[in-house]
Amino acid sequence: MSEAASAAARRATIGDSEFDRDTAVTRRAPGVYDIDLSAGWTIISAVNGGYLLAVLGRALADALPHPDPFTVSAHYLTASQPGPAVVRTDVVRAGRTLSTGQASLFQYDEEGREVERIRVLASYGDLAALPDDVRTTAKPPALPPMEHCFGPEDGPKPVDGSSAIADRLMLKLDPATLGWALGQPSGKGEMRAWFGLADGRDPDPLSLLLAVDALPPTAFEMGLKGWVPTVELTVHVRARPAAGPLRVAITTRNLAGGFLEEDAEVWDSADRLVAQSRQLARVRLG
Repeated sequence: MSEAASAAARRATIGDSEFDRDTAVTRRAPGVYDIDLSAGWTIISAVNGGYLLAVLGRALADALPHPDPFTVSAHYLTASQPGPAVVRTDVVRAGRTLSTGQASLFQYDEEGREVERIRVLASYGDLAALPDDVRTTAKPPALPPMEHCFGPEDGPKPVDGSSAIADRLMLKLDPATLGWALGQPSGKGEMRAWFGLADGRDPDPLSLLLAVDALPPTAFEMGLKGWVPTVELTVHVRARPAAGPLRVAITTRNLAGGFLEEDAEVWDSADRLVAQSRQLARVRLG
């Protein structure tokens, strides 16, 4: 068997990949789910916000009568840590085409008190039932070929602490947004990359919740360093993505008062805009 054929044979599939195993929740009771948050999705000392969103998204997919996230809005209240957690869901409304639910993830602090980490309000539907009618002026980001882009393995770690999540992603960054890695940030709030999961699993609506929050922060290219924690993140899933790598483009137009916004677009291999997001994040100045 050739090396390429061997690699293809090792590709993970949707439902049987590290991402699926690490976001799997166990139903303890109606609307209550247990999970052990994996240390494999940490950056610096905290669990990645996109991974957490996928965890709550999976719990809501089980609790609601519709399968796919359409819009998910999350408020990040306290930093999540690897280890046991419980997700509690509530069905707000179940309609014919859309259902709405809320979910919260809880952990325990050092004194054994329950602490809410993240709270989500989401509407779910069936992406396969949507009409095939697209009218858009949006265009895919202009990215160099993947072989001309660079991943975390091609340079030093961008931040101190854990970067375990980088080992689980196929991330190839546009050289035009990599000045920060060379000590020469452009000053522009832009980040673009090819994106996938390292084990070859194809994208699905749930992994899009990860994709919008998996690139290095735009703050790096604005000359800032360190952790950029998410305060609020809203994701709109627009279509079920085609197989193959995704293209993610993120922009920031306004940093003020120690906060910035990040607007993300995710495009699939069929040149469809499959997800959009906006988040508000905190930055450390000085």
